[in-house]
Amino acid sequence: MTLCACVLAHQTHQEEKMSEDGREELVGTDDDSENMAVDGSLNNTMVEEGCTLLGRMEICVAEAEKRSGKNAVNMQETFTVYLIETRPMDAVADGRNPAPDSLWRRYSEFELLRNYLIVTYPYIVVPPLPEKRAEFVWHKLSADNMDPDFVERRRVGLENFLLRVASHPVLSNDKILYHFLTEEQGWKEVVYETGFQAKADSWLRALSATFRVRNPDKRFMEMKQYSDELQSHASQLLRARAKVADRLYGVYKVHGNYGRVFSEWSAIEREMGDGLQSAGHHMDAYAASIDDILEEEEHYADQLKEYLFYAEALRAVCRKHELTQFELEMASQDLISKKQQREELATGIVRTFSFKGMTNKLFGQEAPEQREARLKLLEELIVEGEEAVKEKTVECEEHVERAWVDMQRFKEQKDKDLREALINFAVMQISMCKKGIQVWSNAKECFLKM
Repeated sequence: MTLCACVLAHQTHQEEKMSEDGREELVGTDDDSENMAVDGSLNNTMVEEGCTLLGRMEICVAEAEKRSGKNAVNMQETFTVYLIETRPMDAVADGRNPAPDSLWRRYSEFELLRNYLIVTYPYIVVPPLPEKRAEFVWHKLSADNMDPDFVERRRVGLENFLLRVASHPVLSNDKILYHFLTEEQGWKEVVYETGFQAKADSWLRALSATFRVRNPDKRFMEMKQYSDELQSHASQLLRARAKVADRLYGVYKVHGNYGRVFSEWSAIEREMGDGLQSAGHHMDAYAASIDDILEEEEHYADQLKEYLFYAEALRAVCRKHELTQFELEMASQDLISKKQQREELATGIVRTFSFKGMTNKLFGQEAPEQREARLKLLEELIVEGEEAVKEKTVECEEHVERAWVDMQRFKEQKDKDLREALINFAVMQISMCKKGIQVWSNAKECFLKM
């Protein structure tokens, strides 16, 4: 089953579920959406989670086009744009076939959309984009990102990305995604107005949290390790496949020498000539077939690359957990320190070494007024610290709960997709071997007739 088929099956399941429950689609107002928000993560939710965008809209990336223009620094550049076409599902269901709405997007705009989704929904394994430049190429495959074959594969990958996002129970209902698909002008301004860039975690903070967090959730640590191993195994498999493709291409093309020799030989033979010439034609066809075979293989390689890049998306969710847990631990530690300072100030007993304690011993105790002022300030700081700990606790618990649900969804999707891709790849290899056997069987028949 292809991704489109999987999506259609998911869509059918959603429609059946909605009809069984007797629910109607609810489209909320902006105020309703804000009321649904939790820590700002659902501010852009359009409708209830049970209904995905793909259930209401057909989406495809129909074609790619090369263009030239000036970039931000007024330099001439060549780039590729992709035509996104959308059509409401209710029109299709009613038997009408209206012209699709369409707009053009650059790859960089897809990147902006994905970066926004990562920041806005840190508990979700956001689908990856196809590669910006070709990786794991074999010698016949161009590494040029403007190569027509590469652009076509990227077009398919971008459509796959949109279908993944539009079928996700949470991401699909984001207003920014809807703007991306339907509003050609002013879309970037709408994205930047969300302020998502200010919420992005710095790489340094995330790295610091990774090494300093004390009590991370064991499940997330295991998932992070799994993502590393998934990426390693996927990259090794892709490298092995590229090497095999190189060798296979050479073996098939060398069979063309059989065709040439048999054809030339047939010219000097009377009784054997027809058989040799026919065998030569079979060998020529066999040599030429490798181009279509390896083109089909690239489709399966791209499916594997998607999960190579998914591994980083999975790690990002785990890193966010480490960061939220680390911030909770730091807030808790700061609160404990403030309470200890209050106790020492109230009792006059200093339990730990401090510069303030040494100063008091050398120059005498503070005046009662100063002491009362400090106690009052500490009480205020403790109240603020307790609120901060509560907020961080809720944030951490919500992230763990939501992230684990989405990770389980991702795992089911991954198992299904990779199983299907590997089975289809094996079937293709078997078919290729059978064609090779058939070619030599045909050549044998030619030789028998001589």
